[in-house]
Amino acid sequence: MKHAVVTGITGQDGSYLAEFLLSKPDYVVHGLVRRASTLNRLRIDHLVADPAFADRFHLHYADLADSSSLGLLLDQIKPDEVYNLGAQSHVRVSFDQPLYTSDVVGLGTLRLLEAVRQVGRSKPVRFYQASSSEMFGSAPPPQSLNTPFHPRSPYACAKLYAHWQTVNYREAYGMYACSGVLFNHESPRRGESFVTRKITLGAARIKLGLQDRLVMGNLDAKRDWGFAGDYVKAMWLMLQRDQPRDFVVATGETHSVREFLEIAFGMLDLDYAEFVKFDPRYTRPSEVDVLLGDPTEANQVLGWKPEVDFQGLVKMMVEHDLEQAKREKHSMDYRPG
Repeated sequence: MKHAVVTGITGQDGSYLAEFLLSKPDYVVHGLVRRASTLNRLRIDHLVADPAFADRFHLHYADLADSSSLGLLLDQIKPDEVYNLGAQSHVRVSFDQPLYTSDVVGLGTLRLLEAVRQVGRSKPVRFYQASSSEMFGSAPPPQSLNTPFHPRSPYACAKLYAHWQTVNYREAYGMYACSGVLFNHESPRRGESFVTRKITLGAARIKLGLQDRLVMGNLDAKRDWGFAGDYVKAMWLMLQRDQPRDFVVATGETHSVREFLEIAFGMLDLDYAEFVKFDPRYTRPSEVDVLLGDPTEANQVLGWKPEVDFQGLVKMMVEHDLEQAKREKHSMDYRPG
């Protein structure tokens, strides 16, 4: 059996990766969770509750801000693969919490790399780092690994630090360590404060009369959007190669926030222009105008290609959020008193 450790297991990517690994009968998945007074495990509840995974899915308390917890846990598990998906991942929030973001995203990765290096002295460990397209920032599109990085947020700077530390550990210690520079990837499990989910859930709530408007920031920003469930497969493929190397994972297409709005609202027979209001509070101090990835090497070397296209992604999210909005409306209609 292969033992895989996943940080950020309760997040969007972590939950999809856990599902993907557990679909393979030779994997035991260990998820790292932070101790909190309330549980935030909605995305993985179905895995915890499934008796088929009782012996192959385990949760452990640890924190990327606590190197001792990481070292002790990895020494106990002695994993074959480590996927570092944990982060404070909201770009706009990183401007408000730059020190926290830098500690968890940047130094957290370094703490984990060092723990992996120590365990690797007795057993080979393969390490995957979730790098981000935000590292490219204002670099002209299309962006590939030959494109100079130009981060434009505390989050992006922290991710770039983590990216280069992963390269450094690979080159300095001969570790199997690689980074996937993933462009924007979304799903019905995306957090509600992220722009795509904010749009699809907002549109659904407006359709059902639960809210009357949607407040947005920059509608002209363009992103390369794919489906998170497709992207976690690329993570796994990267760790199955004989030699480690980094890859850009993207669709190779770009769409604006405005296009996303038009399609999502259009699927509900609504005109977004009637409901969307602009608020400068939702813009960034330094904007990233266009992110467009070049996935050629991922296509050719990994044999990876996205299965869900842009229209399919929006449709998936709208349908999910319409059902969620219906449940919200039903609970309001039958609220006692």
